[in-house]
Amino acid sequence: MTMAQITVVVLTVLLNAMDGFDILSIAFASPGIMADWHINRAQLGVVLSAELIGMGIGSVFLGGVADKIGRRPTLMGCLVVMAMGMLGATTATSPVILSVWRVFTGLGIGGMLSATNAVVGEFTSVKHRSLCISFMVIGYPLGGGIGGLYASNLIGAYGWRSVFYFGATATAILLPLVFFCVPESVQWLSRTQPAQALARVNASLKRLGHQTVNALPEIQAGDRKKSIADIFSPALMRTTLVLTICYFLHILTFYFLLKWTPQIIANMKFPAPEAGRVLAFANLGGAAGGIVFGLLTSRIGLKPLTIAILLLNAAAVVSFGQSPQVLSTLTMLAIGVGFFGNAAVSGLYSIVAYGFPTHVRATGTGFVIGVGRAGAALSPILAGYLFNVNILLPTVAIIMAAGSLLAAFVLLFLRASSSMKPITTEKPAAFRMSQAEGRAR
Repeated sequence: MTMAQITVVVLTVLLNAMDGFDILSIAFASPGIMADWHINRAQLGVVLSAELIGMGIGSVFLGGVADKIGRRPTLMGCLVVMAMGMLGATTATSPVILSVWRVFTGLGIGGMLSATNAVVGEFTSVKHRSLCISFMVIGYPLGGGIGGLYASNLIGAYGWRSVFYFGATATAILLPLVFFCVPESVQWLSRTQPAQALARVNASLKRLGHQTVNALPEIQAGDRKKSIADIFSPALMRTTLVLTICYFLHILTFYFLLKWTPQIIANMKFPAPEAGRVLAFANLGGAAGGIVFGLLTSRIGLKPLTIAILLLNAAAVVSFGQSPQVLSTLTMLAIGVGFFGNAAVSGLYSIVAYGFPTHVRATGTGFVIGVGRAGAALSPILAGYLFNVNILLPTVAIIMAAGSLLAAFVLLFLRASSSMKPITTEKPAAFRMSQAEGRAR
């Protein structure tokens, strides 16, 4: 791992942080939106879900784009979409218009999530891959947590639209950083071999601090016939289905409190800035969960560790629902929910990165995340409906916690080998191939 590779990983953390802030910005703004437009909780649930619908679409389709045209252009294109969507949200004059802009923003976020997971999987050594993926995943709660603390102050001073101005500005700043610091993936170039592939591979190797090569690895005839549809091949179908269902169920639980915490706290008559801070601390707990998970993966297998954390997350959500209306207690329980919820996401992302080979890594990630994000879109709508028919928080929490519980059960059906290493025996040839090996090939 050279410093240039570490820089790429750091940038993926920042990109994921921007995703976290963009997604949660609507939750921070929700009390102000309800007050300005006089909408009920069921209507707010639809607004909260809008960008999640866009994320699902973006993950599925733009993940395939990343496998077709490359990781780098996909990252940059998604950043442009995200910045435009956040800026457009500031012009909204109704829940419908705001929802349209949030769907548009979600398209960029979904594509970004697919591409960043593939980037970390391909720019890191096998030894450090799980740890680096965990660090990438903690960017999401860091963006929501740190950004949320700042957003609460912004909203208090300038109103709910200010959070979207901030998000658009921060997203735009990341564009030149990606342009100058992230070369194209060597694994992707070696596998697809587009025009001038050797020159592009060597350019990437130089920027990453590695020796250049004189030839590309030979692609077998069977490998040339592989396509992004291979995620549904007999070899990968089980992995695709198990991970998609598992991710869907966990995200159904995960987004319940991520989206509804500010409004739940506000309904308890606490000030709106305090409601935003509770969510921010929950996200900081999520960052800690990602770090701890990454450190534990060197000692405990990905599959059993992820199953255990899914069960603990279900228990944490139920506990939050039973909490007395004491702000300090609610904050501590929210931190626990964030800790276990994001640690489980780290586990699923790591399993996805190991489970799909290079030629479908972004596609597989995009499909799992995209279809799984339907659970994210359904989560605030379902919770909003339950609240609107006067079901109390303790019961709603039990219902919503069932997703993580079921996800742990589904993950039992994943083959252990696919959760620990790539299904294929491919190696990052261009990283490992010396000049002598290149001449021999």
